[in-house]
Amino acid sequence: MKKILGMLGGMGPGATADAFYKLINNTKASKDQEHIPVIIVSIPDIPDRTENIIYDGPSPLPAMINSLKLLENAGVSCIVMPCNTAHYWYEDLMKEVKIPFISIIDAACKNIISNKIRKVALLATTATIRTKLYQEKLSLNNVECIVPDEINQYKIMQSIIAYKAGDIDKAKELIYPYINMLKSDGVNKFVMGCTEIPLILDEVVNCSPDEFIDATEALIKEAIDWYNFGDERFEKEMINENYQ
Repeated sequence: MKKILGMLGGMGPGATADAFYKLINNTKASKDQEHIPVIIVSIPDIPDRTENIIYDGPSPLPAMINSLKLLENAGVSCIVMPCNTAHYWYEDLMKEVKIPFISIIDAACKNIISNKIRKVALLATTATIRTKLYQEKLSLNNVECIVPDEINQYKIMQSIIAYKAGDIDKAKELIYPYINMLKSDGVNKFVMGCTEIPLILDEVVNCSPDEFIDATEALIKEAIDWYNFGDERFEKEMINENYQ
């Protein structure tokens, strides 16, 4: 039986669809049968991750574990979770399964470090910023990680919320000025560390793809490597905890 990739989605549904599209788009296939088998669980009832971390709202962990168990019971061979903030609970989720679980944070950091990038600006949810999911890992490898000040971070968070609510124009209006300001200051590498942000920034990314590191795409490419090369080779090639 072929290996099956499991996608723990729903955080949010648009980001899950984007991850699936990128899986299809990055897979070398000449016909349907050559694509990677995938089972997606997209149950959007999972409580908001930022609300829990910042405002002590309901924990999303039990609902994430339920989705994880649905995937494992369905027979998937590996898990990906296209939500950066949800990786705050990555270690807890890893304990619940006995199959590979690829981290989106590790995948994006590996991309940055392997390309010898030394300075990036992080675009992410307020919870991802405050829990330093990226900053600590990048700092270990001497990568400077610029994070927004409080006012601009508020605007980025509102941009993400607007996109989730279907107001795409507002989402773009809120985030574009910050990116333009950083570009005028000489910043030329941006980490899209929230899975909605590649959708918000699709137009500018298409114009300047080399300026943006897409965490979703980095995750998907790691998943394709796992599928093509097998668990043993994949585990050997994955970066260690310190990415060194």
